[in-house]
Amino acid sequence: MNRTRIKICGITRVEDARAAIDSGADALGLVFYSKSPRYVELSVAANIARTIGPFVTIVGLFVNAEEAQVRDAIKTAGLDLLQFHGDEDEAYCAQFEMPYIKAIRMSPGLDVKEVVAEYPSARGFLFDAWNKDKYGGTGETFEWQRLSSLKESADTDIPFILAGGLTPENVDQAVAAVNPYAIDVSGGVEESPGIKSAELIQKFIDRSNRR
Repeated sequence: MNRTRIKICGITRVEDARAAIDSGADALGLVFYSKSPRYVELSVAANIARTIGPFVTIVGLFVNAEEAQVRDAIKTAGLDLLQFHGDEDEAYCAQFEMPYIKAIRMSPGLDVKEVVAEYPSARGFLFDAWNKDKYGGTGETFEWQRLSSLKESADTDIPFILAGGLTPENVDQAVAAVNPYAIDVSGGVEESPGIKSAELIQKFIDRSNRR
């Protein structure tokens, strides 16, 4: 039985990064979007990346960022993977010549397969709840079964990450519902925006792989 991979996003402190890794997280997300309460300065991001060891994926999250900002973050924080969470097109995402995932906000009426087809170079896709005023971080879920078309179609056999309102209380249900390649959590394991709870992280990871 496949293990569900886990990304803890919105890391702002070294101690939270270490708690996530000690609990078994596969990846950490660093948010470079200044309007987010989980935004990190480059110097902080670089320090976090230096302290966690070589076998954890460091993901940089951007929202409609200037090209120079992305390149600075890649160089300074030593990012392994890029996550584009705004309105970026395929050409923008591919220009950095690095692995990337594209976040898709599940707006009403969205054709999932059609959007996925617009990003042929993406390493994977992250599906998040839609809010007209926010690019992620809503704390809201969406109807997970909307992703069923991806699981049923052989021509869209691309790893996908489930996000949006996941918590220790609902993560096992989410994994059972759609069997994602990975799951992504931020607010669901926090004491306050940007401040993680080691206890909640551990509970989340334990329950995400429970069958």
